[in-house]
Order: sequence, then C-alpha cells, then structure tokens
Amino acid sequence: MEEKEFYSTIFKRKSVRNYESIPIDENLLTEISRFMESLNPLDPEIKTEIKIISGEHVKSLIPQKKSPHYFAVFSETKEGYLTNIGFMMQQMDLFLSANGIGSCWQGIPKPTKEVLKSSNLHFVILMAFGNSKEDLHRTNISQFKRKSLDEITDIKGEEKLLEPVRIAPSATNSQPWYFTRDNEVIHAYCKKLNFLKAKLMAKWNKIDMGIALYHLTLSAEYQGKKAEIIYDKDVENNPPRGYYYIASVKIK
Repeated sequence: MEEKEFYSTIFKRKSVRNYESIPIDENLLTEISRFMESLNPLDPEIKTEIKIISGEHVKSLIPQKKSPHYFAVFSETKEGYLTNIGFMMQQMDLFLSANGIGSCWQGIPKPTKEVLKSSNLHFVILMAFGNSKEDLHRTNISQFKRKSLDEITDIKGEEKLLEPVRIAPSATNSQPWYFTRDNEVIHAYCKKLNFLKAKLMAKWNKIDMGIALYHLTLSAEYQGKKAEIIYDKDVENNPPRGYYYIASVKIK
C-alpha cells in the first residue's frame, strides 16, 4: 500500500474504542506484521521493538472494553524516543484504518508482567486494533474537533500542507503543537505544561508531536515535495513563548 493512500485516510480516520471479539483473519494479521517490520523511524539510531499481543495480556486500572489485538511498543530511552514512537506508530494507525481495521492509542492500559519481561527495552505505549463494532471512519471533516490553523501556527498560505497536521490525533485531544517557518524549514514546538499537567501529559504530548510530524512529512510528500527531519540548535534556544522545540522539517 502506497503512502498516498495513507494521506487520504488522514481525513477520515478516527480512534475506535469498540471492537468485535473475533480475532482478525490470519492472512491480514500476517500482512499487518509485515508492515510493522517496515515502519520508518524518525531516528534510526533509537532501538525499538513492537510486539503483537492479545487482549488477555493487557491489564488496566480503569475498566475498558478490550480489543482482540494490541501492539506493545518498546524503546530505548534516548533523547527523542517518545516522538520517534509517535512518528512510527502513526504509520501503523493509518495503515490499519486504510485497510478497514480499527485502532486506538492506549495511554492507560499496560501489558502483563510476562510481556514486559519479554523485552529488554523500556515499555512505552499500547495501541489497540481489531475489527470495529462502530463506524470505522468519519464521513465529514467537520466531525474532527480540532483547533483552528491560526491556533497552531503563524504560517500563512499553507493550508493544504498543514491541514493534515491540524486534524492529527493527540492524547485527550490536547493538540500541543505549534509551527513556525523559516524559508523552506518548518519548526515544530510542543506546549509547555505546569507541574501537575506535566505529570499526566508530558509523555503523551511528546508522542503526539511524533504523530503530527509524520502527518506533516506525509502531506509534503503527497504534494510532490521532499521532507527531511532536521534539528536546529539555534531554533531550540529561541522557541515561541510557552513552547519548547521538538524538531524541524526541511521541505523542498
């Protein structure tokens, strides 16, 4: 499946929270596993591991409807690892949605001890997936409850490029991102949080930024441009008030 199909999926995907208990067909599950092995990282120097586990290997302090399948995502804890996971797993989220499979990022549930012990890397997050018992896709872009472009960027005249970023998913729909531009480079920043909010949301917001960066690179490439992730120390030291720097995207 080509990434241009992922682009169109951005405008209709949604988080699915109600699944059929019947597992996914084995042939499709094999295809999902194959795609899982081909995910493009934001930072190839960060080791990651993704396991497909069943609902019986997932626990949660808050009662939730379970899915028959989950991705358990593990990573080295290097700088940028959370954003890297967001970037990688959003590819999977769009792949599933484009193939008629529901999915949802899971911030609260955790794998069982057996699953945690099966990896030498740090557990990051779960993503549920399976056959949806609810409508898989949105039917209209107005169904996205998102901030306006003016609230997430000061860039003008790039609505087509930035709309896929605007409607990207985020934890509790917080949409923590802000974007500025310096010639052909777009800089991505994340909202600073107070102490209490940071305890709850800082981890998820960094994953959210990876999701948004993937949507941005996908949008640029859909328009026939080349997108390259770069890091600018000068920009890092001069973020907009109330934000901190994540990364930049050079678009040609």
